[in-house]
Amino acid sequence: MAVPALLPVVTAPAGSPVAAAYACLAEVFPGLRVTELTVHEPAPRGVGWIGADELAAGGAALDGFLARDGAQVLEDYGQRARPDVVAGFGLHRYVWPACLLFTVPWFLHRRVPRLPAARVAFHRTGGRMAVRTAGFACLPDDPAAALPGARVVAGEEALRAEVRAAVAEHLEPVLAGFGPRMRRGRRALWGMVTDDIAEGLWYVGELLGEEQRALAELDLLLPGATAPYTGGSGFRSLVGPDGREFPTRDRISCCLFYTIRPEDTCVTCPRTCDTDRVTRLAAEAASS
Repeated sequence: MAVPALLPVVTAPAGSPVAAAYACLAEVFPGLRVTELTVHEPAPRGVGWIGADELAAGGAALDGFLARDGAQVLEDYGQRARPDVVAGFGLHRYVWPACLLFTVPWFLHRRVPRLPAARVAFHRTGGRMAVRTAGFACLPDDPAAALPGARVVAGEEALRAEVRAAVAEHLEPVLAGFGPRMRRGRRALWGMVTDDIAEGLWYVGELLGEEQRALAELDLLLPGATAPYTGGSGFRSLVGPDGREFPTRDRISCCLFYTIRPEDTCVTCPRTCDTDRVTRLAAEAASS
């Protein structure tokens, strides 16, 4: 039987090594709230919830998930998108928040949870995720190293490898579910994951007032040539007319939004020239 949609906003089992990170995420970004499930607590299903393993299965549950994206495009833009474009929108809608489940605890507290697809559920309209961790990695001097499920690694680079491995473990089956609908190869799919890791933590780092540290950490996490990820974080700076610097990057993957609105590109799209980027970023800064 499906459990109710209205889980508590932020809960955690006693001694959770990632509870503080998820609480901080909810504080600065209320659009995503994470509930940790106890070992015996059932994962939510139905009434808006979908399991990552259901997305990975690629069946009727994924059909329903993508139908919402197709309907949203029609409502927002008055036209239908190609099925592969809808699938890309749907995958991004899941991958962007899913990556934060790993990168935020690492960024804030140097802890990396393991969350196989069967241990994560997503409520897309509510901006909610429910998770049940399967252990975590941490550094030797972390007080959490004494907790059950801790796996101590030697240093920072080993912990970065744990982030890459944990995200890949979670998303490999999800990409397999979406892949046949997207008409893109493995390299393009992992390029999307690379983009969402980089741009998700970049966004949260800015909300936390730690944008520069987030950019530096992401450069180390995604230096390029770290399979299965395609490319690296690729951050660079642009200088505005008043001398102000604006961080930017070129997305590795393409969201294909140009198939709906050719004239409307995102600021990190390779189709957006640097002159236009500076103009847009300066305007955003002036209005904030």
